[in-house]
Amino acid sequence: MGQKTGFKKGALLLSASLVLSTILGACSMDKAGSGTAAGGTDEITIMLPNFEAENPPENSPVIQKLEELTKVDVNLQWVPSSSYEDKFNITLASGKLPQIMVVLGKSPSFINAARTGAFWELGPYLKDYPNLSQMNEIITNNASIDGKTYGIYRARALGRNGVTIRKDWLENLGLEEPKTIDEFYNVLKAFTKDDPDGNGKDDTYGLVASKFTGPWDNMQVWFGAPNKWGDDGSGGLIPAHETPEYMEALKFFRQIYSEGLVNKDFAVMDATKLPDPFVNGQAGVMVDVADNAQRMDQKILDKDPNATGRVDVLQAMEGPKGLRDMPTSGYSGLIAISKSSVKTEEDLKKVLSFLDQLNEPELQALLYNGLEGKQYEKKEDYIVPSTEKLALRDLQGLNQILMFVPEDRTLRVQQTPVREKVAQVQKANEEIVIANPGEPLISDVYAQKGPQLDNIINDARIKYIVGQIDEKGFEDAVALWKNNGGDDYVKEVNELYAALK
Repeated sequence: MGQKTGFKKGALLLSASLVLSTILGACSMDKAGSGTAAGGTDEITIMLPNFEAENPPENSPVIQKLEELTKVDVNLQWVPSSSYEDKFNITLASGKLPQIMVVLGKSPSFINAARTGAFWELGPYLKDYPNLSQMNEIITNNASIDGKTYGIYRARALGRNGVTIRKDWLENLGLEEPKTIDEFYNVLKAFTKDDPDGNGKDDTYGLVASKFTGPWDNMQVWFGAPNKWGDDGSGGLIPAHETPEYMEALKFFRQIYSEGLVNKDFAVMDATKLPDPFVNGQAGVMVDVADNAQRMDQKILDKDPNATGRVDVLQAMEGPKGLRDMPTSGYSGLIAISKSSVKTEEDLKKVLSFLDQLNEPELQALLYNGLEGKQYEKKEDYIVPSTEKLALRDLQGLNQILMFVPEDRTLRVQQTPVREKVAQVQKANEEIVIANPGEPLISDVYAQKGPQLDNIINDARIKYIVGQIDEKGFEDAVALWKNNGGDDYVKEVNELYAALK
């Protein structure tokens, strides 16, 4: 599934004092959500963010069609995305919650509210609904709090990562697409040493990286390192950086850096600059989200409309433990149901039926693509979206209540070869992703010291890659990590993990 427009990750800036002083008391207040009809379910009130400048009008034909299909009077409470977290916290504190709230992330305020009974725990009920019962286990676990499901996740591609590569450079050098880590290394070397663009100059290199840590995290998993937390051999969890596979990956990174197969300035390069060397013909490989390939393809075509067939996208490289890929969390926020305005199990089941229905193909297409003849026209097996502003205003923001469970069933725009390949790679990745068993565990130590702890390891990794420290220096950094809260963090995570199991 390609990246959905209209979704952005809200910055989760929180007021600790607001959380502590008001949430605990307010969540137990028994008040009806604003705008609810008698019985609580004839009308469903939804609080949701809008990343667009305008809200759809109340008489939007798309909303009218939504109400017609669901037989529910839908009351949408729009909040500008920039102030959504503040409004979310104020609403929690008031105790006057709408029936459905979009939750942008597992913020401390949401965690506290869930733990103190503000939202329904949905896990026991989901089996009764044809779509919701098919929620992905890994994503459900990632989105959970203490292993409990307090909302329906808004799905994103779980196997989203991939390797974007200059297809024309492979062809110029007579190389096959790499499938293993060794072949990947050989391609990086050839892209650096063998003049892949044929201009007779020594002006290319293999891998472009930036100070964004994601690609290194991803490639570590190829080598067999765990995704953040791994099995310690006795039923507990061990952090990735304490495994031998992590060090094997580091040695590889150090080698490609010392041989000039990755840009020397990666540690200071802003992530927004990452596409430039690839598009400009300096670098031949990016390890990032697979859908970057379609963006790189478009950027190259914008520069030269004749430059077709320059970009390809591949799955993870096979390593010592086979094919392994680091997943994304697989979701962007949750759809939560409040207990203050949905008081009974009977009313809860009506709200869940509504949410289940939103995952039907007809409803997904309505909320994401709009109405035929207004927001899009049909053409063969794809659609052509309208560019008419008034028509689009009737639709924008409604994708914020889409969950894509069990999958994205929206209508497709015309596919390019690269876009089709991206979809294939992301689908195939779902079979090889390595889950993080620590994802649902809420650590107080990490809440207090997380950035400091992460920085110790990330800084040491960079220093090791660029040759500023040796293996002993990295071990010293791990010892520093342990002494500055890391040991407490590991202990707490294992206590939480044992309790969860």
